[in-house]
Amino acid sequence: MLNWIKRQTWMRNFYVWTGAAWVFWMIFFDGNNWRIMVRTYYNLTVARDEKAYYQQQKEAVLKERNEVMGSPELLEKFARERYLMKKPTEDLFLVEEVKK
Repeated sequence: MLNWIKRQTWMRNFYVWTGAAWVFWMIFFDGNNWRIMVRTYYNLTVARDEKAYYQQQKEAVLKERNEVMGSPELLEKFARERYLMKKPTEDLFLVEEVKK
């Protein structure tokens, strides 16, 4: 075994050991080690998914807003249904369905 190591000159090279130690340090002990990089990549993918979801929601809200703001009748209907607004002379009754 010792003869094999003596024949392998690259194993006795200072730069090989230094490079291996540097790689080991960067993977496990550095401030940006592989665990932090994987966690950051996961958070990035989650943030991208959330961004796509919120962009879809934004488009839906803008479409609804454009429809509602175009007509006073639709604006009144929207306010009554969504925010339960009423005229001062009206009474408001909420009917809830019982789910079985």
